[in-house]
Amino acid sequence: MPTLVGKEIGPTGYGTMRMTWQAQPPSQEVCFETLNKSLELGANFWNGGELYGTPEYNSLHLLNKYFTKYPENADKVVLSIKGGLKPGQLIPDGSEENIRRSVDESLRVLDGKKKLDIFECARQESKYPVEHTIGVLAQYVKEGKIGGIGLSEVDAETIRRAHKVHPIAAVEVELSLWSTDILENDIAKTCAELNIPVIAYSPLGRGVLTGAVTSLDDIPEGDIRRHMSRFQEENFQQNLMLINEVNSLASRKNVAPSQIALAWIRTLSDKPGMPTIIPIPGGTTVDKLVQNMTGVDKLTDEDMAEIDAILKRHTVAGPRY
Repeated sequence: MPTLVGKEIGPTGYGTMRMTWQAQPPSQEVCFETLNKSLELGANFWNGGELYGTPEYNSLHLLNKYFTKYPENADKVVLSIKGGLKPGQLIPDGSEENIRRSVDESLRVLDGKKKLDIFECARQESKYPVEHTIGVLAQYVKEGKIGGIGLSEVDAETIRRAHKVHPIAAVEVELSLWSTDILENDIAKTCAELNIPVIAYSPLGRGVLTGAVTSLDDIPEGDIRRHMSRFQEENFQQNLMLINEVNSLASRKNVAPSQIALAWIRTLSDKPGMPTIIPIPGGTTVDKLVQNMTGVDKLTDEDMAEIDAILKRHTVAGPRY
């Protein structure tokens, strides 16, 4: 089993509860039920952040309430928190003052109920070198206030530079059948060489690999995806060909498309020259969680070859952002 900051990740190799913000989040009771189920199923890497919500109430506040009610679960969880943005804005601020504000605020909200195992800046602000960012966070590790340092949405060179300043606990990047960039831009290769686990966010392609999206009409008005390039009509029609082929493969195997998408990542992680990859699908209900964590463990060589052929036939149109 992989380890992060001295803790083992459960036998499923899953992170769970990527605690992103929702316009209408589920009740606290539903969230707690799902969090408990995730531990029962062995998914103990939890990913949250200051940005998932508002400064007044975000995933850190929810975690405080959860670990207040279930203090016995605190040591079972590896908690990774993203911050480093301007409060209440999706704008990076890499100044020492703001990084310290963000870490200190995260610790304040958790209030000792749970240790901050990994902290990472959600984005690297270009005017501050990564050596500056890691230097600030390394002081918190030295003081025992955080367990390790993560990176988010960085390139291979930045990973190498950061790792020279302080060992990097994890690198969080987008990876799915919908977004395979890290397999081609040396990020996966670099993480494998440096023995850094990859935390794969949006492993279900922002929902398109769940089988629930077969046309643009399936995406609600006001949904942020409608503003993304890959969901624009001229791109989406091409991208639907990939989605439909994954759906077809899942149907033939009598499983959900999401189970194929996640099994592909887990199988990829076992290939020579690949880093440990921990997918963190979002999940707010027990039903979705169970579906994501069951059905297909690993894919066969034949399945992987078929998927490789699908990816070659249907290049995803449009940039990620």
